[in-house]
Amino acid sequence: MKEKNVVVGVTGGIAAYKAAELVRLLVKAGARTSVAMTEHATKFVTPLTFGALSGNPVICDMWDAKTGPMDHIDWGQKADLVIIAPATANFIGKLAHGLGDDFLSTMVLAATARILVCPAMNTRMFLNPAVQANLGVLRERGYEVMEPAEGSLACRTEGPGRLPEPEEILEEARRLLKHHDLEGLKILVTAGPTIEALDPVRYMTNRSSGRMGYAMARAARMRGGDVTLVSGPTNLKPPAGVAFKSVKTAEEMLGAVMNGCENFDVIIKAAAVLDYKPKERAVHKIKKRGGEQTLSLTENPDILAELGCRKREGKPLLVGFAAETQELTANATEKLRKKNLDLIVANDVSRQDAGFEVDTNAVKIIYRDGRVEEWALMSKEEVADRLLDRVGEMLEKRC
Repeated sequence: MKEKNVVVGVTGGIAAYKAAELVRLLVKAGARTSVAMTEHATKFVTPLTFGALSGNPVICDMWDAKTGPMDHIDWGQKADLVIIAPATANFIGKLAHGLGDDFLSTMVLAATARILVCPAMNTRMFLNPAVQANLGVLRERGYEVMEPAEGSLACRTEGPGRLPEPEEILEEARRLLKHHDLEGLKILVTAGPTIEALDPVRYMTNRSSGRMGYAMARAARMRGGDVTLVSGPTNLKPPAGVAFKSVKTAEEMLGAVMNGCENFDVIIKAAAVLDYKPKERAVHKIKKRGGEQTLSLTENPDILAELGCRKREGKPLLVGFAAETQELTANATEKLRKKNLDLIVANDVSRQDAGFEVDTNAVKIIYRDGRVEEWALMSKEEVADRLLDRVGEMLEKRC
């Protein structure tokens, strides 16, 4: 978000206090942030607060001596994004009917920037047919409307109407400011480990945290992709805006991936699927009996190989991951060949700063034609974005 111009419009609802944290997060993310407030908003939070957080003058009054005669036009046309948070029922109604009776409403009417509306109000107000109709009008006109959260409201009721958390609004703002080069593409991402039960108490798994796969899903969604994430058990929150399917075993992941796999343009298999499972699952907890015990294993289905077999005329574009501890390039290249992949991401998980349970990765990108790119250590988010650059380039060459 660095060097992006963002205007935060604050209207008169109790959730206005959350807008202060949103402004702080935008500034921290590098956005040049300005704030415009309605008169009623100043009853909840003072302009001084937003001025201190943004580092810029706050406009509350169209007729203030400090307000330039063309500021209501300049602000909306110089901005890259306008965020209305909170957006009250009254302000939503004004936008839907093209009313401009103060600085903020006239600025939005004149704006050429994208506009993100974040409703926040009492549940009954939000569900009122008039409010819902007004939100429908805004969507039809190209406004982005963020659904409110559900939960306990300031009016001591429960239901939809809470302003989304500032971090969630920031995430949506990041998405809107991204170049949507993956618009119209259906992308499937798998992530995390799988688990296989030994008995009702114990199970087998691996060290995968899911961070790389979740970073891939988030980055693809940010760039406009229609993303489905199939994930084994992790402690991570699914990225906003993706279709999420939770699985545990390799068989469950196989079913989730193969169901409609031919409809995807890109499949990115970042999950660490167990190669083996117990031949038999004990009905009761296995008791300690002393001495050695033997565990018989049988192969799990090879999801990536099955996808490779089902490819038709190069679709979907298939990306695999290879977590290795030795002979990285040779092992990854062999996996790419055997499973009919378009490219494979290989990383040495014996490194302490890459692979499992860390936020960074150092990978090699290996293509079908034998080309190899070696990337230096970077965050998994950076790896995800660069990998999607390569995916985009490959898709363009197929057109």
